[in-house]
Amino acid sequence: MSTRTDDQLPVPASLPDAARAAAARGEPLVVMVTLKGCAFCDVVRRSHLLPMLRRGEVAAVQVDMLDRQTPIVGFDQRPTTGQALARQWRIGVAPTLLFVDAQGRELAERLEGMGLADFYGPYLDERLRQARQRLAPR
Repeated sequence: MSTRTDDQLPVPASLPDAARAAAARGEPLVVMVTLKGCAFCDVVRRSHLLPMLRRGEVAAVQVDMLDRQTPIVGFDQRPTTGQALARQWRIGVAPTLLFVDAQGRELAERLEGMGLADFYGPYLDERLRQARQRLAPR
């Protein structure tokens, strides 16, 4: 179970469950590490990930890198928080997108920060292509 409002991505109760559901559809799980009040995070979320999620083109969730309250089951099956995950993943900038398989392995290079808005969509598309290619059965 995850929670979501119309202008936010779902916050997963369990990352392994979210990643298994994505993998069952042949998709990597996109984990957006975000920060409350981050304008760049809002642009990535509203202009890229939410429209793709609504069209069924991507499986995506978000975790707040400073959230110490919301419980999330990590890929190690232990309870954790967004803040602990960001520390574990060595994330220092928001937004950061991770592209992971059902075991939590990264399938493509992280997409860190926002950079130039005009190029973000193509960078995201390329990371998704790489992640999907690595996820595909051999």
